[in-house]
Amino acid sequence: MTGFLFLLPSLAGVVVFILLPFADVVRRSFTSVLGAFVGLANYRTVFSNSAFLRAAWNTLRFTAVCIPLLLLLSLAAAVCLQRLPKAGKVLKSAYLVPMAIPVASVVLLWKLVFLRGGILNGLLAWAGKAPTDWMNTDGAFFVLVFSYLWKNLGYDVILWLAGLAGISPEIYEAARVDGAGEWRIFASITMPNLLPSLYTIAVLSFLNSFKAFREAYLVAGDYPHESIYLLQHLFNNWFRDLALDKMAAAAVVTAAVILALVLVLQRAWERE
Repeated sequence: MTGFLFLLPSLAGVVVFILLPFADVVRRSFTSVLGAFVGLANYRTVFSNSAFLRAAWNTLRFTAVCIPLLLLLSLAAAVCLQRLPKAGKVLKSAYLVPMAIPVASVVLLWKLVFLRGGILNGLLAWAGKAPTDWMNTDGAFFVLVFSYLWKNLGYDVILWLAGLAGISPEIYEAARVDGAGEWRIFASITMPNLLPSLYTIAVLSFLNSFKAFREAYLVAGDYPHESIYLLQHLFNNWFRDLALDKMAAAAVVTAAVILALVLVLQRAWERE
C-alpha cells in the first residue's frame, strides 16, 4: 500500500495528461469535425489519402535506415572509447556536443552547409560542378538521415558505455588467457551481455526518430521535398487546416503501429 501511494502522483499525471487525452483522440477518430458519429469513415479517408501514404512510407523508410545505422555506429564508438581511457573523456564530450546545441543553431548549420550558396556547393563550384539545392532533391533524405545520426549518436554512445561498464573485466581476462581473439570475445562475451541494453537503446532510438521533424520543418518548411515529407509534416498541416477528424484517425493508426513494433521487439528480446 505504501508503494502504491508513492506511485499515485505519477500515475495520476499519466492518466490526466496522457491516457485521457489519447482516449479523447480515439473518440474523435470516429466522429466528424462537428462531433457526429461517422464510424470508420475517417480511417477510410486516411488510408485513401495520398499525402498520408507518402508520409507513412517516408517515415518508415527513415526509421528503417536510421535505427540500424545509429545502433552500429554508436556501438562501434562506445567500444572504441572503452579501449581509449585517456582520450575517452574528451571524445565523450565531443559526442555529447550535438545534444547541447539548440535546434535553431543546428538548422542554421545545415543551411550553411547544404543549401544553395552553402559550403558544400562552394566545394562543388571549386571542383567545376554546378551548385545544387540539396534540400529540394532526393539528397534531402540523406541530409535528414545525417542530421538524425549526428544529433543522437552521443546519447546512444553513453547508453552503450553504461552497458559495457557492467561487464566484469575478469571475464575478458579469462577469455584472453584461454586464447580467445578480440572478435570471439566481442561475439561471445560483449554482445550477449549487451542484449538488455540493446533493447532499451533500440526503443529509445526509435522514439527519438520521430523528433527529427523539427530540423526538416525549419529548413524546408511545411511542404518540403517529397522524400522528407514525414508524418509530422502531415499532422502539422492537418492541424493548421483544423482537419481534426483525419488527424485523430491517423494518430490512432500511428500509435497502434508504434505500440505493435515495440511489443514485437520486446517479445523478440524475451525469447533471447
